[in-house]
Amino acid sequence: MQASEVIKRYEAFCPQEFSMEGDSRGLQIGTLDKDIKRVMVALDIREETVTEAIEKDVDLIIVKHAPIFRPIKDLVASRPQNQIYIDLIKHDIAVYVSHTNIDIVENGLNDWFCQMLGIENTTYLQETGPERGIGRIGSIRPQTFETFASRVKEVFALDSLRMVHYQESDLKKEISRVAICGGSGQSFYQDALAKGVHVYITGDIYYHTAQDMLSDGLLALDPGHYIEILFVQKIAALLNEWQKENAWSLEVIASQASTNPFHHI
Repeated sequence: MQASEVIKRYEAFCPQEFSMEGDSRGLQIGTLDKDIKRVMVALDIREETVTEAIEKDVDLIIVKHAPIFRPIKDLVASRPQNQIYIDLIKHDIAVYVSHTNIDIVENGLNDWFCQMLGIENTTYLQETGPERGIGRIGSIRPQTFETFASRVKEVFALDSLRMVHYQESDLKKEISRVAICGGSGQSFYQDALAKGVHVYITGDIYYHTAQDMLSDGLLALDPGHYIEILFVQKIAALLNEWQKENAWSLEVIASQASTNPFHHI
């Protein structure tokens, strides 16, 4: 079957135009005008991902994080980052990127996070278009900040969780309204404040931003960027559903390569 047919169905679910302005999205490497037998879903394109794709004879990778996110000055093979691109091209592996559009779309990544954490009655953290937006805000069963933090750590199977608070007494504060934005969503914390959120969950919170949050009266949890690995499981499951519905002659592979650069001791 044609790679373009798979992507056409994917974009019916998650349109490119839902992406944030200036975002990297869509086809980045190769062509969709070709027959494919195997598609792999991955969070990142790193050396480990490419090796896995080559070993498994993958024809197309659907990935959340764009492999090309800075301007390329050359394709000299001695540069490790360039070798990633060269290997993909050499083995005719197309790469299609679905970044902020999968965060924004209904029943996308942020909604899946809410389902896992029991966040209900949700709305958007920041609107990005008619009846759509980035991040989610909703309600949870009233509980302490400490109890909810433990729940987040357990749900995402984290080896550690950064908590943004000053006083030990903050741990016992009762919370019932929370916001979440996968990836690096610290720039949206003022939106969370404006909508009466008690706790904001997002990755990659800077030191001074964390202090600003606390000065403004907002507690936060930073589970890291890698919780977005959920993308792999969920999109692979959707592709398998569509494969059965449309009788596609296609094998769907969920990448097993770990691309998480952070571990804690």
